Amino acid sequence: MSAETLTWLNQNTLIGFTGKRGTAWHYRASQQGDEPNHYPGPIPVDDVKRRLFHWEPIEGSIETTYLTGDGVTRLTDPDRKAIIRPDTGSVLGVFKQGFRIHEYKRWLVDHIETILDDDLSIGSAGLLKGGAVAWVQVEIPETCTTPEGVAFRPFLSGATSLDGSLSSTYQTGAQLIVCDNTLSAALATSNAKRVKIKHSRRSLDHVVDVRDALGIIHQIADGFAAEVQRLCQVDVSRKDWTAFLDKHTPVPAEHGRKRTMAENKRHALHHLWTYDRRVRPWQGTAFGVVQAVNTFTHHEQTVRGAVRAERNMHRMVTGGVDDLDLGTLQTLEAVLNRPLLSKAG
Repeated sequence: MSAETLTWLNQNTLIGFTGKRGTAWHYRASQQGDEPNHYPGPIPVDDVKRRLFHWEPIEGSIETTYLTGDGVTRLTDPDRKAIIRPDTGSVLGVFKQGFRIHEYKRWLVDHIETILDDDLSIGSAGLLKGGAVAWVQVEIPETCTTPEGVAFRPFLSGATSLDGSLSSTYQTGAQLIVCDNTLSAALATSNAKRVKIKHSRRSLDHVVDVRDALGIIHQIADGFAAEVQRLCQVDVSRKDWTAFLDKHTPVPAEHGRKRTMAENKRHALHHLWTYDRRVRPWQGTAFGVVQAVNTFTHHEQTVRGAVRAERNMHRMVTGGVDDLDLGTLQTLEAVLNRPLLSKAG
């Protein structure tokens, strides 16, 4: 990763509660005169507004110029508009007139601020893609630890975009301390809590849905811990693990690039399962299988077209984490020939 990318991450992401979970993987010590982006405790709301959301997006017209035999011709498209970041002059997106800006301070701070109290605080916030995407994550101050030794922090994240890549999305999850992974809060169910609001003229009609979603974070910890316990009680033998790899990452018969990639992925997964401290404590269980696949996807899988932090954040707020963990358990369910998934959310 380039120094420029690391600089961007450290200047445009704020990481809280580092006294409890350690520094982010992209952390660099601040230079003299720089304001550090890591906070031992919660991130103050005012810092999120001042350091990240100090600018307001504005709308601009869409114009073009072209040459004809008669000279220069200028056209304006009345049906479209540009979304501009005024402090940098960047055009973040071009849309039809019906697109509605969801301002970061309003949709990611003001809505979330209504539920902050002594038991809920901002744990992370950031901008990605030049400010075209933003998120704020709310956490409880204390780390939860299950009897099986899984230390985690339940959270609710809010994210939105100015480039059309993301609806305003509010998503629950659990952050594992040992590996800085994000797991589905509804680990073994298909009923993860998620609210999406499109950038349309009727956006404000759905604000009550947002407030209902934000109110559930206190319910996450007990449900996640119960699912971890249940999955840790499901035995996965060496034979089962090999059969899982065969289904999850089959090796093509033909020699070539695809076969090499599959073999490398299987080797990486098996190394995590056998030796890595982020997975090995739960080796031989269904939870260990979920943890192996999740850790590989977050930290080792090749990332194309984006930096890893951006890809992981996008997976978290769009529900990709839920799909990842659910898919892992569905594959394992087929291998073990026993039900692992619960329909109850």
